[in-house]
Amino acid sequence: MSEQAGALVLFGITGDLARKMILPALYRLTADGRLDLPIIGVARTDLDLDGLREHVRAACGGVHDAAFDKLAGNLRLVSGDYGDPAVFARLRDEAEGKGFLVHYLAVPPSLFASVAEGLAGEGLNREARLVVEKPFGHDLDSARALNAELLKYFDEDHLRRVDHFLGKEPVEDLMVFRFANMLLEPIWNRSYIRSVQITLAEDFDVTERGGFYDANGTIRDVVQNHLLQLLAILAMDAPPSKDARAQLDEKWRVLRAVQPISPADVVRGQYDGYLDTEGVRPGSTTETYVALRAYIDNWRWAGVPWCIRSGKAMPMTDLEIVAELRRPPVAMFANGGAPDSPNLIRFRLQPDAGVTFDLLAKEPGRQRTRPVPVSVDFTKVLGPLEAAYERIMADAVSGDPRRFARFDLVEESWRIVQPVLDLPDPPLVYARGSWGPQPAQDIPPGGWHEISTTFD
Repeated sequence: MSEQAGALVLFGITGDLARKMILPALYRLTADGRLDLPIIGVARTDLDLDGLREHVRAACGGVHDAAFDKLAGNLRLVSGDYGDPAVFARLRDEAEGKGFLVHYLAVPPSLFASVAEGLAGEGLNREARLVVEKPFGHDLDSARALNAELLKYFDEDHLRRVDHFLGKEPVEDLMVFRFANMLLEPIWNRSYIRSVQITLAEDFDVTERGGFYDANGTIRDVVQNHLLQLLAILAMDAPPSKDARAQLDEKWRVLRAVQPISPADVVRGQYDGYLDTEGVRPGSTTETYVALRAYIDNWRWAGVPWCIRSGKAMPMTDLEIVAELRRPPVAMFANGGAPDSPNLIRFRLQPDAGVTFDLLAKEPGRQRTRPVPVSVDFTKVLGPLEAAYERIMADAVSGDPRRFARFDLVEESWRIVQPVLDLPDPPLVYARGSWGPQPAQDIPPGGWHEISTTFD
């Protein structure tokens, strides 16, 4: 269902996620004239309403007074412990007469079921939608158990599971490139694509998040959700209609065709010094890096390796997809007997966004070819991109499900990574600022392509 919200209830309004991402997004939506409704904050806090408004102002940074005054005027506060039924009774009173409610849970996943139960106890699950942040479960069984708990109080049509990557504008650009341009579709299959490489690199370490990260690791933190969602968008067939359900169905179909990942197709790493981080267990075998191969058993992609790598403490922060095309059947322009470089299609998603086609051209004065990048920087051509949480919050209010993860997609993602969760072998140690353990270089056929650093 896609009911428009009459009020937004934000659990965890004083928390870290709200401060960094959600509150600035709500301010920008308000300043742009796209959000004007009561925002009821629920938190375990000693702040009063005036204190909350000052907290929100600080979180939003430089603000225009008129826009902030509008946002501040829409704020309400219900304080108390989420385990106290009286909190939900006060919330019921505050929400009375405000129409359809959107309950956004920016709280730890361990609280999802108890908050849903508390809402239901006061009838606040009727004429309402529940939005929960990631992670959704810790493995396949726990995801199914959590879903069963939430379905006691909210049906699937009134549940939204956040994956903020789906709110990134460059991710949506992938859909546009694939299905609005006839340039790509004829070659976007196993006959022309040799391999696809997806890299999510971060140049920072786990810093103060040692306890959280050590309980999860790279596969749970970004592969099961973000990167498999990217794979689905890249590999799916065109939806038969513009309906949101049709798009989600195609993503489910392609994830359903992905084989469970074999431990033989995975290299796990841990950056040097990780074990000295506060909150990390002595002798921890949690990975801070992973490289893996996945295979899709369908007519479009059978036999094509989809290679994914992600890690902390790497040389740069970057999110890039590289599709390597097969070489021509006859090497007419081989360089001194060596084959020409392959054509590459690069989608750069962060820190800046754009697309590059690596083509071959004749080197002047020489009988050999050289790769020539043909690039478009989206920011320079199209202007600034909208922040991910602006789109997530706007869709939470409107009910549009496209940028959320339906449970059958979450379930398939856990199925795919289940065989490589919590492997007993210790991860390989790699140096900070490197591209991970050396054996990971052999995951793609021919090795990983160098990451682009500019569109110039």
